[in-house]
Amino acid sequence: MENESSAMGIPQLLLNKVIFINGTLFVALFIMEQTAKDHLFLSLIFLALSLMLLIKSADFFIEGAKGLALRAGLPEVVIGLTIVSIGTSLPEILVTSAAAVDIPENPQIADLAIGGIYGSILVQISLILGVVVAIQGVKIRPSWLKRDGMIMLASIGLLTLFLFTGSTLTRIEGFILAFLYCMYVAWLLNHRDEILEEEGIDFDGEVTGSKWSTASYSVMVVVGLVLALFAAHYLVTIASDIAIKLSVPHAVVGTTVSGLGTSLPELTIALMAAKKSEGVAIGTLIGSNITDPLFSIGIASMVHELPLTEASYGLTMYIIMPMTFVCTLFALFFMRSKYELKKNEGFALIFVYLIFLGLLYAEHTGIINV
Repeated sequence: MENESSAMGIPQLLLNKVIFINGTLFVALFIMEQTAKDHLFLSLIFLALSLMLLIKSADFFIEGAKGLALRAGLPEVVIGLTIVSIGTSLPEILVTSAAAVDIPENPQIADLAIGGIYGSILVQISLILGVVVAIQGVKIRPSWLKRDGMIMLASIGLLTLFLFTGSTLTRIEGFILAFLYCMYVAWLLNHRDEILEEEGIDFDGEVTGSKWSTASYSVMVVVGLVLALFAAHYLVTIASDIAIKLSVPHAVVGTTVSGLGTSLPELTIALMAAKKSEGVAIGTLIGSNITDPLFSIGIASMVHELPLTEASYGLTMYIIMPMTFVCTLFALFFMRSKYELKKNEGFALIFVYLIFLGLLYAEHTGIINV
């Protein structure tokens, strides 16, 4: 048993080898940024370094989040649903808000913002969850499904209802979405004792198995998250450049790289968390899929209304939205089956995502018309 006074602080943290490794990778990426774009071999090295930094910084972030959960008396699943999910949703929040600013000059930017949110949800609940489960099966607590899984489905449903009834997400509707998310987070924090009881955790206010101070864990969360977002940004950029150099169709690059790009932090953190904490792993993915349809796009639509243009209306309404619901229902059904996600169900979720990509390709090439 360790208390705050005996835990290691920031000076010891700065001497930790993980800080040195992450710092080295960061400097290497910064130095190679310009030269890597002009050479395929250097681009591949840059890609590998970005992936290494993403993995190491995500691991650092998870250790900090778990430490804060212990010291604050929060269940790990609540940390996943709040701190981790908001942090990993920052790309979506920033991308959609920045896009909203440019809508008066370019109305089609709204299609990018709306499609990006649905694409991110779909990627996380099918491909990312599928990969995590295919590597290592995950047990599901009934409370996760009954509370957070249903809220995730309701969040996606409410956003879809607003768009379906008017094809525009207004400022008022955006405010409602963001407000509901704030209420949800407040409820989680105010009912943490009940959630602790549901998780079967007996917390008496004393910290066990926590070797770092609260300040150190806070630094881990901030530094790990910043580096993960930095690495994800460069990983997407260089992957897109490589795809173009190898003559991969732009439609495929836009669908896969853009969709996966803003979800890379969730993928990496969920993979790392699955080995250490099932609560953070599931909480990260479900929490992010509550954050995106409520808070991320809610903030953006308060900046500027988000109208679907005629060019993307059919694609969004008849392919993207339905497939998002199909993937979400598949995932919830698998979670409900004996409250465990098995490896074969992970592969099934990945397959559903591949079907979605096939539908996008068929629509793009004119095989199907919507």
